[in-house]
Amino acid sequence: MTPVRSDLLCCLLTARLSLALCSLVLVLLCIAPRCQAVQAENVTVLEGGMAQISCRLQNYDGSIVVIQNPRRQTLFFNGTRALKDDRFQMVLFTPQLVRITLTNVSVSDEGGYFCQLYTDATHHQVATLSVLVPPETPTVDVKQEAVEGGEAELTCVSPRSKPAATLRWIRNGREIPGVVSQQDNGKTFSVSSTIRIPVERKDNGAALSCEAFHPALSGQKRVRHYRLDVYFAPTVRIVPPSGILREGDSLSLTCSVTGNPLPRNIQWSKINDTLPERADISGPNLQIARLSQSHNGTYLCQAQNNYGRAADHYTLLVYDPGAVVETHSAVPYAVIGGVLAFLVFTVICVLIVTIWCSVRQKGSYLTHEASGLDEHGEVQEAFLNGNDASQGKKEYLL
Repeated sequence: MTPVRSDLLCCLLTARLSLALCSLVLVLLCIAPRCQAVQAENVTVLEGGMAQISCRLQNYDGSIVVIQNPRRQTLFFNGTRALKDDRFQMVLFTPQLVRITLTNVSVSDEGGYFCQLYTDATHHQVATLSVLVPPETPTVDVKQEAVEGGEAELTCVSPRSKPAATLRWIRNGREIPGVVSQQDNGKTFSVSSTIRIPVERKDNGAALSCEAFHPALSGQKRVRHYRLDVYFAPTVRIVPPSGILREGDSLSLTCSVTGNPLPRNIQWSKINDTLPERADISGPNLQIARLSQSHNGTYLCQAQNNYGRAADHYTLLVYDPGAVVETHSAVPYAVIGGVLAFLVFTVICVLIVTIWCSVRQKGSYLTHEASGLDEHGEVQEAFLNGNDASQGKKEYLL
């Protein structure tokens, strides 16, 4: 065997022996006493709640245990408070488990909490604290007011949540798609959903709702209810009295007004004249006591808001013996008179035609009877006169 090969073999043997010795030392260290270890558990909690941070120990022999916050500030040193924050409390310290609690948790407390075990070699594990921020009930902002014939623009806003909340618009049990926007505010998010819907007068008061969903709500939802406020011009209708009013009776008219906003001022007037002295106006009501012919005329009710104006009229006609007739609900006597006149005229025409036809038929009968007598005479004369009569006949025919 050469010297070089001999030296190489010695080196290999020495290396193997060193590895065996190291392994033996490690085994001795881990078995007698056995190896120590620490384990940490991740925690998820709602903002404002209480978090429990636990460090589990294995083969603990009384070594130093330190718990630190995400900023690596020591909270507890072997069970002794090191940081003056009363929200942190040591609730358990045993050879198997070390546990602290954190009350009134905020998103600023989020992060990794260190469980450190100081032995011959330092062991540490990180317990991650996650904080959920559920959304409050969303709000509804009116970006564009709803006017009849136009569009309503509504925005549902959830100003703060973690993770970001999910928003949904609902009308009559059906979802209305919205334009969603999201803003990162550091550790929380603000979310909004905007819809634009065409509106008519009939949509005033229609019910909508904005719903917010979030993992922290455990399948529940936060709902904001909203009713459409559609603006439109007023409508006016005068409610007439029932039956026929006579001279000396009282007249009572009511002006029924709709609109959004509802007109506050309702104006009564008389066209081309002033209201009677006995006229009593109380809001939408007009009353006139002891009616007479001087009250004849057209009465007008008007109302106005920011989106238009409207009016309705009522006309009184006083006849002998003083019956008051509402023109737009009275019987059209002129039409009835015209119909009666037409019927009388038709009957007269039928009678005239009938009489004329009867007379004409009788005259024709008399004419034919006379013609028959003349022919009979001519025949008799021809029989008596012979040929002369025949000649006379010819002249008669010519």
